[in-house]
Formats: sequence, C-alpha cells, structure tokens
Amino acid sequence: MAKEIAGQIKLQIKGGAANPSPPVGPALGSKGINIMEFCKQFNARTQDKAGKVLPVVITYYTDKSFDFIVKTPPVAVQLKEVAKVKSGSAQPNRKKVAEISWDQVKTI
Repeated sequence: MAKEIAGQIKLQIKGGAANPSPPVGPALGSKGINIMEFCKQFNARTQDKAGKVLPVVITYYTDKSFDFIVKTPPVAVQLKEVAKVKSGSAQPNRKKVAEISWDQVKTI
C-alpha cells in the first residue's frame, strides 16, 4: 500500500552544505520531519555539486518519512558561473558585466 502524502516543501540549498539552521531546520521541523536524517542524505547525495545552489523538492508523508528530488541549479546561477562573475549587474539593461557565447548558452 502506498504511503499517504502529507505535503511538499521546496527549498534551495547549497550542495553538500545542508544543516539544521534556517531555512532547512524551521521548514522541516514545523512538519515533524527528522532534520538530521534529511541533512545527512542530502549532503551525501550532493557532495559532487558542493557549493552550488540546488533546488530540492521534499515530499513528506503522514508517518513523518520523506523523499526528496534534487533538481538542476537555477539558470541565473549557471550563467554567473559560466561568465565568471560574482553578481549580476547593478543596473540591468544599462551596464553589462559579462558576455557569453551561444555555445555556452546551449550547454546550460
């Protein structure tokens, strides 16, 4: 028999760096999910993507168990990484901070 889904939580966490502090702790603790178990599983699954911001969708069930899906990093994060800049432009559409080629866009 399938487990009954109680809900879903969507978070963005740096790969390999989940810990019980906000935003992870309060989001999971309020639903009664074991925070340390999630952190261990998430960090083990995302060690190869350490430091990258990763969206994660956590599905939790009525028996307080959970499953999660790690998605690809947001496009904005990937663009900053390819362009080798720390942040975007302070004045969008006026001041350009980097350029990338179409080949780089296709790989993203």
